[in-house]
Amino acid sequence: MTPVRPLTVAVPRGALLTQTLDLLDRLGIETAQVRSNDRRLLFEEVGIVTMRPSDVPTYVEAGAADLGITGKDVLTEQAERDFYELLDLGYGGCSMVLATIGGPDPSAEALRRLGVVRVATKYPKTAAAHFERTGRQAEIVEVKGSVELAPLTGLVEAIVDLTATGTTLRENNLIIREELFHSTARLIANPVAHKLRAAEIDDIVAALR
Repeated sequence: MTPVRPLTVAVPRGALLTQTLDLLDRLGIETAQVRSNDRRLLFEEVGIVTMRPSDVPTYVEAGAADLGITGKDVLTEQAERDFYELLDLGYGGCSMVLATIGGPDPSAEALRRLGVVRVATKYPKTAAAHFERTGRQAEIVEVKGSVELAPLTGLVEAIVDLTATGTTLRENNLIIREELFHSTARLIANPVAHKLRAAEIDDIVAALR
């Protein structure tokens, strides 16, 4: 009989990596190789594949990974993808915020004067949905680099971005006007794997709870 392969877990590199590996250790998944090898991405023998946090839903949706761990910010931006969100893992806490230059709120002024506010963000779908939900007109400008630069140069009146401490915002004379939501690491599953390997996945969720 062919041995069943271990469940494959898509693990986010970057800020969430260390706490995610600690979590997998507690589940009995061996992570020493991942910790000691920065360049290698696939660890088939223990069922771990490492990638950018924003790629986790892509791999899970396609079934290249059975489970994945990434931030709620990523899942909100990619809500159209097909995955099940199983659990809030409680670490990696940040806030998705709307921020502007200090002083009188330039975003409120733009809305009053022009009926539309220009907003720079790395999260265009999240930002657009927030403004639509709150009944305000926004022109979304997608940026890849330092989003804090956009209001300082007059490109936009506001930004929507993820912040953990608010330090970078403060250093650039930006202040938080609204919090959209709190983001933490989440466990997600491929829908087919969730059905075919339900017992194993349920055991993992129970252990993590």
